Amino acid sequence: MQEIRTYFEKTVEMSDKDWEMFASKLIRKTFSRKQNFITAGETENYLSFIEKGSARFYIPGDLDDFTFSFSFAGEFVSAYDSFLTRKPCSYNIQALEATILWCISFEDLTTIYAETEIGNKIGRLASEGLYLENFKREISLLTQTAEERYLALFSERPDILKYIPLKYIASYIGITPQALSRIRRRIS
Repeated sequence: MQEIRTYFEKTVEMSDKDWEMFASKLIRKTFSRKQNFITAGETENYLSFIEKGSARFYIPGDLDDFTFSFSFAGEFVSAYDSFLTRKPCSYNIQALEATILWCISFEDLTTIYAETEIGNKIGRLASEGLYLENFKREISLLTQTAEERYLALFSERPDILKYIPLKYIASYIGITPQALSRIRRRIS
């Protein structure tokens, strides 16, 4: 749980009183490998921080899933569009390995916003982080080749191949597993 306070205090200073109120609302959840945090059709009720583990966001398909995002330890994870609109999401979020989350509910976060000095900054930081990751991905899809996207992902997360199957990485960068194999052979 301390990782969350450290994350926030990179940008803003939190009083012990504000932290205690925020921390009192957090719920610890554990997920096993391949277990969904949320499934398409459900409404997201939590904004979560990954203490340990990783997750993939994907749209389930008849033949293949389409992986469109990853989240890692030290980051927030949420079907944030569903969280904000209170409408069902159209995708799944799945643990890629044993994962520990610290979760705050929509209702409790609303209370934090209203009753603490730092609440709105906390919410803004979390939402800005999620937005920036999505925007970065969108720009990379528009401006980079599949090979450039693979190399960027690998340089940002060199240990990624330890726990993310290549088929998910291929889907994420928008190519088939066979095309990823060719890219990997070419650059090695």
